[in-house]
Amino acid sequence: MTILVDGELVLYGFVGDNFWDEGFTATDVIYALAEVGRSADITVRINSGGGYTDDGIAIYNALVAHQGNVAVIVDAMAASSASLIAMAGDTITMRAGSQMMIHGPSGVAYGKAKDLESYAESARKVGRGMAEIYAEKSGEDVEDLLEEMEGEIWLTPDEAVERGFATDAVKAKSSSVTAFDFRQYANAPERLVAMAEKKDWTFKAKAQKAASAAPTQAKKEKPKMAKQPATADPKPAATTAETVSAGDVKARIKAITEDDAAQGREGLAKHLAFDTEMSAEDAINTLKAAAGDAPSAAGDEPADPKGYQASRSAAAALAQPGSGAAAPKKTTATIDTGGIYASRRARKGA
Repeated sequence: MTILVDGELVLYGFVGDNFWDEGFTATDVIYALAEVGRSADITVRINSGGGYTDDGIAIYNALVAHQGNVAVIVDAMAASSASLIAMAGDTITMRAGSQMMIHGPSGVAYGKAKDLESYAESARKVGRGMAEIYAEKSGEDVEDLLEEMEGEIWLTPDEAVERGFATDAVKAKSSSVTAFDFRQYANAPERLVAMAEKKDWTFKAKAQKAASAAPTQAKKEKPKMAKQPATADPKPAATTAETVSAGDVKARIKAITEDDAAQGREGLAKHLAFDTEMSAEDAINTLKAAAGDAPSAAGDEPADPKGYQASRSAAAALAQPGSGAAAPKKTTATIDTGGIYASRRARKGA
């Protein structure tokens, strides 16, 4: 999607990815700013229901660092991580009928107690960082904002101006709200929820990952800036704004671990379910492939003894990784496994 249109940055759709054929990333914005030049004044038009927190923060910082004047215009919606982007404007204009929504990070976590505690602590740090950005623009107290951000702050243009989250409101009619699964928000206006339902804007159909990323160091944000499930070996996850529900995550795990292909390969099934972001379909295909590679039962004879021996001989000719030894030369001698198996059968029948 092209975001540089007639010299303006047009940030419509999901922050950090492409959902419902609309979206933009931090990389898109950085390239666009490089194209217009660091000293050029720039207008940034926003119509977004939110998305990944790490992309939102990266875009905010890129716009703050831009040397030219940054004029932000909220065409219809600046929610969740998109509201963070709006805070980078030297001026922030909200059109009539537009809305701004501010809230803190949330998500789903899995793992042991220490993993969940670590996840909770990282979420609190992300929330404080967000509150500091909002406080710097509005002049409000960080602690008060943190408390209020536990819920959702929905603001009309006049309310946003009154609280310092926007510099002015204009009478120009707002654009149509961009596609987003507004059902993910706790207090979204009923008309937005109804619109998402009617137009089937749902993350269940579009989600590219099994779980949303966690607000740790690389924060991603779902509708509520959600986090990636913590595992036994948690890594700095990314925060999303709730692209998928906890029910979706559980359903994926259940589909993988309870599939027939998981029988006898429970360890691999758990690894695929909890330690990877594979879809249930891909994970099950992996389990089925593993089943096909399982060794034959003792006493079973290969369907193609000579072909089997040839493959074994070829494998034996490979040098061990890192050994530095040259692979031995292949030999033309082969073992007559067919004759061996035939003699065995003869002895059994004697």
